[in-house]
Amino acid sequence: MTPYRFWPVLVWLFGLLVAFGISLMAGPQWSGPLTVWHALWSSSPGDINELLIRTTRLPRALTAMAVGASLGVAGGIMQTLTRNSLASPGLLGINAGGLFVVVSLTTLAGSLPGWVGSFGAIGGAAVAAAVVWGIAMRRRDEAGPLRLILAGAALTALFNAFSQALLVIDQQGLDSVLFWLAGSVSARPLAQTWPLMLLIVAAVLGCGPCLRQWNVLAAGEAVAVGAGVAIRRLQGVSILLVVSLAGAAVAMAGNIAFVGLIVPHLARRLAGADHRRWLPMAGLIGATLLILADVAARTLIAPREVPIGVMTALIGVPFFIGLIRREGSRGG
Repeated sequence: MTPYRFWPVLVWLFGLLVAFGISLMAGPQWSGPLTVWHALWSSSPGDINELLIRTTRLPRALTAMAVGASLGVAGGIMQTLTRNSLASPGLLGINAGGLFVVVSLTTLAGSLPGWVGSFGAIGGAAVAAAVVWGIAMRRRDEAGPLRLILAGAALTALFNAFSQALLVIDQQGLDSVLFWLAGSVSARPLAQTWPLMLLIVAAVLGCGPCLRQWNVLAAGEAVAVGAGVAIRRLQGVSILLVVSLAGAAVAMAGNIAFVGLIVPHLARRLAGADHRRWLPMAGLIGATLLILADVAARTLIAPREVPIGVMTALIGVPFFIGLIRREGSRGG
């Protein structure tokens, strides 16, 4: 076995720390490194800038880091599970299911407490994934991953249509769900997000026992069965981990596209094909990229903000087009 190269991990870990520091400094009025240091370690109660860093920028940076890491890891699991390089967590209808539940609750009850919207989004994501799983994985054959993609696309379209219909009926509720529609990590206090962050940490740690089995599954189901891997059990655990990671991300930041698609490709290029190497790298890259996307979102047209989902789309669409062209040239 070739020795593992630590430098990509160290580089991205350093990049994550730098991005985190920039996020604490960035805003309509930038703060210096000393101000950030004092705000975190020796704050002055009457200093407005330090108060802003502690109560607004720090929760925002932590949320972006958690969401980016969870989407990167969840996307990697989905691409292994389906053996499709174009797969992402949204393939299971997670984003659409979470959004539909939030829109439904808002239409029925008006404005919602933050915890209701968050756990409603997770519940909708879980239900959507369970339905897609039940439709796609009923038989043990090689068409399973293809059925998963088709069932996920169909259910996503159905949930999106229902959500749009509800918003047309209740246009006053549109403002309440713009957070989930466009994607944002602002106005998310730590008191509200820390349970979701704990869920993400637990799910990431839960990936550990599956890493070797995912390496075998990546070679094909026939190879995995021959190696003694319990396919159905591994698939069920994988779906549970994806729902936990992506569902918590949707609950915290709404609909953020392309991170779960592009990050695993970057991680595999840097760390190789071994899941024990590239899946942790995907978490680091995802966290770094989403923090930087958030910094760009709130500084490009300051004091106004661009939704972070728009920024990830601007980054992800060219990458996605290039990926499709590359896959097409390989197939031809």
